[in-house]
Amino acid sequence: MPGIVTRTARALRRRCPNCGAGPVTVRWLEVRPACPRCHLRFDRGEPDYFLGAIVFNMAFAESVFALGLTLFLIWTWPHPPWNALYYVGIPGMIVAPIFFYPLSKLCWLAFDLTFRPLRPEDLEPPGGAPIDSARG
Repeated sequence: MPGIVTRTARALRRRCPNCGAGPVTVRWLEVRPACPRCHLRFDRGEPDYFLGAIVFNMAFAESVFALGLTLFLIWTWPHPPWNALYYVGIPGMIVAPIFFYPLSKLCWLAFDLTFRPLRPEDLEPPGGAPIDSARG
């Protein structure tokens, strides 16, 4: 059983947080329904499952902005270019959540797997029968 650091590292490389197979994204914004190797469903079958991913995404985007703003203000103090902050910061806050969206889904899954281990129903393909664990 991998730990949260291993699972998160796999997720950040766009691989399955459970087994490391990948990449599990079809295009940048689209995550496959299940892992091709371990058959882990990336949507664990609950309504609104990916709300946690949205929270992760927004928290990460806000953190990146806050860190960047702080470092930029320290670097340019005592005369920070406020207009540059507007012209870079506003588009950055729009683009960052879009850019990190697939990573946030996989990081949320890694976090969820750490605190709520796999169940047999998590290993079935979407809309299909459960995978026979003897066949692998």
